[in-house]
Amino acid sequence: MDFNEQIKLGHLLLDVRKCRSCGKSKNLIESFYRTRKDRGPVASSYSYECKECTIRRVLETRKNINPFVDWQYPDW
Repeated sequence: MDFNEQIKLGHLLLDVRKCRSCGKSKNLIESFYRTRKDRGPVASSYSYECKECTIRRVLETRKNINPFVDWQYPDW
């Protein structure tokens, strides 16, 4: 067998990654954000949390915009 027939591009690139938050296996390029723009499209340049879990986490931990929620009259 020829060396080129044994190795395909899919073997060198990781296609699927398991999300650390939800535990589902998803497509690496479509479902995960890139964290390092300067490097090529290698697997280590993608996050370990899928886009859906990242959006949900940011929305849940976002600070309230209303400035009077935590405000109390000073106790002089």
